Order: sequence, then structure tokens, then C-alpha cells
Amino acid sequence: METNYLLSSKFKRIGWIILIPSLILGLYTLFTDWEPAFFDANVLGIFIEDLSGNNRFIGMVENNILNEILGILVILGGIMVAFSKEKDEDELIAKIRLESLVWAMYLNYGILLLAFLLLYDFSFYWAMVFNMYTMLFFFIIRFNIKIWRLRKSVSYEEQY
Repeated sequence: METNYLLSSKFKRIGWIILIPSLILGLYTLFTDWEPAFFDANVLGIFIEDLSGNNRFIGMVENNILNEILGILVILGGIMVAFSKEKDEDELIAKIRLESLVWAMYLNYGILLLAFLLLYDFSFYWAMVFNMYTMLFFFIIRFNIKIWRLRKSVSYEEQY
């Protein structure tokens, strides 16, 4: 089956190499508020609201860009892992991929609905921050579990 929308299988390893360290470092910075001064930079911003209540549509803002870099790396690594072909991509794997994507979407939006009903203020904000990544993670987890089980059952059958 031709899947033109998937990346080459070579990208999966690169994706894991990007995803795992950036995810670990991202969680570390989140929980420790670690922001090395090396990453302080003036960046272009839109819809700027500073602490004094001044609002601007566009302008330069001083910001520590480590969180932005790590967020981009987590997304890029996750996309490479999630949407790279398997070495033996076939119709069954395509079916598992589609089912995993639909399952991840249902789970992600189920959690989002619960967040709307049960979380408020900064708790809701943090749920939205994590929600940017959860669909991708749910897909990666479910897809890889299903592929692992498939390969395990095939190798078991080959033994007998």
C-alpha cells in the first residue's frame, strides 16, 4: 500500500533521538523553572501584554527561548516518531495507524472536555499546555504497543 504522507523509516530513529532528550529536559525545566541566561533573547512577538497592563499588537519582547526551543523539538521529534513508515509497512499496519490516531483523538478530546468541566484558572492553563502534546503522545504510545504486540504474536507463531 502506497503511503505518500508518511516520512521515510529512517526518520523514526532521528525522531527518538530528538524526542527523548528534549522531553526530559522540557519536563526538568517545567518542574524546576530552570532558564539559563544563555537563552535570553529579544524576539518578535504579537499580541503582547506585559505585567504593567500595556498591550501591543506587535513588537520586540525579552524572553528566555529555552521553552520554545524544547517545545518545537518535542513536536518535531514526536511527528518523526509517529509518522515515519515502519520497515514493513502494509495494510495491517496502516489500519493500526489509523485506529491509533482515532483512539488518540477521542482520548485527547475526552480529557479536554473534562478539563473544561473541572479545571479553572491556572490549572486549566496548564491542562491546555499539556494538551498540545498529549494527542501525539497517546498516538505514539498506542501505535507502538499495538505494533509490538503484532510482532510478538507473529514471532511466537513462527516458532511453532
